[in-house]
Amino acid sequence: MKRIAARPLFWLAALLAAYLCAPFIASVPQLGAADWAHVDWNATWSAVGVSAASASMASLVILIGGVPLGYFLARSNSRKVAALGFMVQLPLALPPLTSGVLLLFLLGPYSGIGRLTGGTLTDSFAGIVLAETFVAAPFLIIAAKSAFAAVDPVLDDVAATLGHHAGSRFFRVVLPVAWPAIRAGLALAWLRAFGEFGATVMVAYHPYSLPVYTYVVFGGQGLPAMMPLLLPTLAIAIVCAALSLYSRRQNGATELENEDAAVQPVGPPPAAEAAPLRLALRLTRHLGAFDLDVSWAPTTRRLAIIGPSGSGKSLALRLIAGLEPNENGMLRLGTTDLEELPPERRQIGYMPQDYGLFPHMTVAQQLAFPVDADAASARYWLEHLGLGKLVGRLPSQLSFGQRQRVALARALTRHSQLLLFDEPFAALDTPRRRRLQQSLRALQREIAAVTIIVTHDPDEAALLADEVLVIETGRVLQAGLIDVVYEQPASMRVAELLGLHNVGEGVMREDGMLEIGAGLRVKTAARSIAAGQRVMWRVSSHALTASADGPYAGTIDAIELRRGERYIRVEIGGAHFDIASEDSRLRQGTQHRFAIETAGVSVWAAEAVRG
Repeated sequence: MKRIAARPLFWLAALLAAYLCAPFIASVPQLGAADWAHVDWNATWSAVGVSAASASMASLVILIGGVPLGYFLARSNSRKVAALGFMVQLPLALPPLTSGVLLLFLLGPYSGIGRLTGGTLTDSFAGIVLAETFVAAPFLIIAAKSAFAAVDPVLDDVAATLGHHAGSRFFRVVLPVAWPAIRAGLALAWLRAFGEFGATVMVAYHPYSLPVYTYVVFGGQGLPAMMPLLLPTLAIAIVCAALSLYSRRQNGATELENEDAAVQPVGPPPAAEAAPLRLALRLTRHLGAFDLDVSWAPTTRRLAIIGPSGSGKSLALRLIAGLEPNENGMLRLGTTDLEELPPERRQIGYMPQDYGLFPHMTVAQQLAFPVDADAASARYWLEHLGLGKLVGRLPSQLSFGQRQRVALARALTRHSQLLLFDEPFAALDTPRRRRLQQSLRALQREIAAVTIIVTHDPDEAALLADEVLVIETGRVLQAGLIDVVYEQPASMRVAELLGLHNVGEGVMREDGMLEIGAGLRVKTAARSIAAGQRVMWRVSSHALTASADGPYAGTIDAIELRRGERYIRVEIGGAHFDIASEDSRLRQGTQHRFAIETAGVSVWAAEAVRG
């Protein structure tokens, strides 16, 4: 259903639109009254040629200098650069005649530059070009600055990890992405230069440009002579305005039937590593009030970093990729010291949340983009990942699952030894997320690359990693094998971040008795922990059962469904437990007796498992 704007807004918009269109409508009846017989067409077309040529020359000068200046202004936060940005926009605020006077101070026959050039910069074609450049340049500079500011910096980062140096990244990624907006600004700059009168008439009255010639004819012949001169101007203005609004249209994402289908083996990947490499790192970075200091030496190749928002997970990934400076840190992959290499030489695949596909490149171009892309490997992964029919599509024509596979194939075409995933499934609904997780897990089994998944989802970490690093506020809370960390979290905070239930702190008593909370004691099989020592404990959700003659009295607090399984939350002696049970007698608010199997109670000293 269409949304209608508020009535006052509609009428205000209509009023201004009517006023802006009215002069064009009013000129139509004047076509018949125009003095066509006395038009000097030679002089008219000469003036049109001067204006078109000078506007084109000025636009070329503006393009050559304005694009780098717009990029510089967009990427710098310096106050001096901000002041420069203000200065280069001043011509927009100046009356054109004022601009002309200022240019005479600089270029006039009595200025230093004027005397040096013999006065050739005024009353000449060069003077027209200089005047038009001064008044029209801000249009392109502002457009370029806005265009470059809108380019996602992640695209530049991804291009760096694919082996491209700064110059190559600018011309092959950043500039093409920003070009549609720059092109519109260039068209407006050309149009502004073509129609410039005030500054031009002050600096270069001769040769006549079209606006100056129009002024001269109006002064000598009056209004009837104007329409023949206005027609070229109107036609050119309409063409330029249309060009400024033009942009390439891209189709919406196309969902294919088997977009999230599981990866099917089609033979061994080319040039696969026989023995997986091992990663060792120390990451240190100071950013304002935040400090990251993480050390990790995992022994497997499927890794995950988990932590809450703001814990430094994504920053850690950027440090590993070489996109941020690792201050006094260390990073080794096998025998290679990655810390000594810039990002373009680290032989890694870095995949942000949206996978960093370049919007102006087709699938085939994406796979050919890495500096050391292997054509045979590209063909293999196209077939293996079901991308063969998508090679001519742009990212906007791909589903999310297809984009993930293209990004993976792009990284694997250069035999990347390290794959970095930053929250790869955060934006997906649950069914699709599960399918893509399973697909990635299948692919992990086939490749020898070390993979690091950054996530806040403990289930995702458990599925896609063999080892996990748990961090918060830039510090390691625990690191180790998935089974160890999930079975024996080092602290209640780790248990909370991993979404674990039936975990708590207690005190060991004599004969393997564990004291939980206010007087609740549970028998354990632990005999090696001394009485009086504080420990952490975990009770399996299947170890606690409702039993008429059970030794513990409990009250049902809540009932939850987790992935279709019924869980009962029960309070016993001040402690809360989750029980997996389909017993319909266990309803919220009811009281029952419970038994706890000794074999289902785990006890450990938290300090012993810290990473």
